Amino acid sequence: MKMRIKINSKDFRVRPGEKVNLTERPTTIEPFCKSKKQYRKLLEEHVEELNSLQRLHYASSRYALLLIFQGMDAAGKDGAIRHVMSGVNPQGCEVFSFKQPTAEDLEHDFLWRTTCHLPERGRIGIFNRSYYEEVLVVRVHPGILRSQGLPKELLDEKTIWEERYRSIVDLEEHLHRNGTRIIKFFLHLSKKEQRTRFLERIDEPENNWKFGSSDIHERKYWNHYMKAYEDCLSATSTHDANWYVVPADDKENARLIVSQIVLDALNELKMEYPKTTAKRRQELKAIRKQLG
Repeated sequence: MKMRIKINSKDFRVRPGEKVNLTERPTTIEPFCKSKKQYRKLLEEHVEELNSLQRLHYASSRYALLLIFQGMDAAGKDGAIRHVMSGVNPQGCEVFSFKQPTAEDLEHDFLWRTTCHLPERGRIGIFNRSYYEEVLVVRVHPGILRSQGLPKELLDEKTIWEERYRSIVDLEEHLHRNGTRIIKFFLHLSKKEQRTRFLERIDEPENNWKFGSSDIHERKYWNHYMKAYEDCLSATSTHDANWYVVPADDKENARLIVSQIVLDALNELKMEYPKTTAKRRQELKAIRKQLG
């Protein structure tokens, strides 16, 4: 028997034109489940439904689905991707993580390296960080911008961020017009919870590899990042590519919210299995006879 717990995706959506203030957006909400057992059962139901819809998505091959995950260090991006997509056939899903651009990347426009990895129709592509780093990290650390080899006339910080927002929105509108549906998640973590997770990574030897000195360095810029995220979410959440601000202090809740949003998006697509023609049926009957 399926659980009757309703998660409303719209509660977390950034409306087009909305001026985002992250201090007004919670990092934690009331748990959807009363126990670990209940949580595991609900997530399992979500994963099973997602697996079924992904098979239909792959077979119909009419749309591509791009999921973008952004958030501060330790916000739970890896865990959300791993748990939510655990039941999806790897043939129909690819995950890409984008870190510091390579020398080759910097010889192209800032959207080039991610565009090369966009999902095909029938597939789900997941960007763990994305082209949005170019209006987040690069904005917080403008020295990176000046090292990217751009013409001097393009380096005006009074205009470049709005220009990049416009480029991003134009790209996402183009993708939507050509069958790619985009869902963008900002995992909204509190500074206090980040500290707790950093300490766990330090205290648990098996998690030491997850932590580096750069994590502490970036934490010093917390307020700068929050401002960069607010401006970015406000400027780039559109009807065709919504942002969702997911409370991320509770990892289990966050995973349920993410999975529900993905399910809702897939259910909105007009998908069906390819219909077999009369001619194809005759061919299959002939093949069946040959098999005896």
